[in-house]
Amino acid sequence: MPRRTERDRSRRVLSQNFLADPAALRRIVQAARPEPDDLVLEVGAGPGGLTRALAARGCRVEAYEIDPELAGRLAAGCADLPRVVVRPADFLAAPAPDEPFAVVGNIPWALTARVVDWCLAAPGLRSATLLTQLEYARKRTGDFDRWSRLTILTWPRWRWRMAGRVPRSAFRPAPAVDAGILRLDRRAAPLLPSGQLPGYERMVRRGFTGAGGSLYASLRGQHAPARLDAAFRAARLGRDTPVGLVWPEQWLALFRLLR
Repeated sequence: MPRRTERDRSRRVLSQNFLADPAALRRIVQAARPEPDDLVLEVGAGPGGLTRALAARGCRVEAYEIDPELAGRLAAGCADLPRVVVRPADFLAAPAPDEPFAVVGNIPWALTARVVDWCLAAPGLRSATLLTQLEYARKRTGDFDRWSRLTILTWPRWRWRMAGRVPRSAFRPAPAVDAGILRLDRRAAPLLPSGQLPGYERMVRRGFTGAGGSLYASLRGQHAPARLDAAFRAARLGRDTPVGLVWPEQWLALFRLLR
């Protein structure tokens, strides 16, 4: 077995799997749909293939790269691109811009949850287009015909969808699994009034406690049986439906009926 070099070990620590396929880079940019003059924060810019592709669309790019060696090479390679600013820093510690912006990136997979949390908490974020492990993208977008707690919690304000797949062969070094292009879009208007969102989120958290093995059982102690039965019938849900199989639209219907 070949001995790992210092650079190999660094790549593993920093979850560095770089896109080497130009077609995959084009697919991410197409999924991001950037407009000229858009402000785009790129996570894990690496050698800059995606950075240059975004700059070619006329975007103002702030490219974050925490690896000092790569950041230096990236800055040198983008020296002729006046709309690119290289940030040799940790994206997760960066403040969100004051103006509307997008996030795009082939992100370190070990930090996927933290990057997504950063995006969801950023007030000015309009969209995020993230290359993640395929399983994570499928889980968050209902592609397994199941829905995760985070997706349901944020559904009134955010749209989650799969925007494509990228095979592991498109990376250097190749990871163990394929990737998915996860797209997050802030809704122009939330699906619920802002005053109702805390109540909706409490219901979702209660529903995902797993009490009794079904959503109906988890909510049973909070509502009169006749009212709960009527709401489940109206939402086309059975009493024994597992919480993960409840669609986002059914959650919203239940909340409105049970308020």
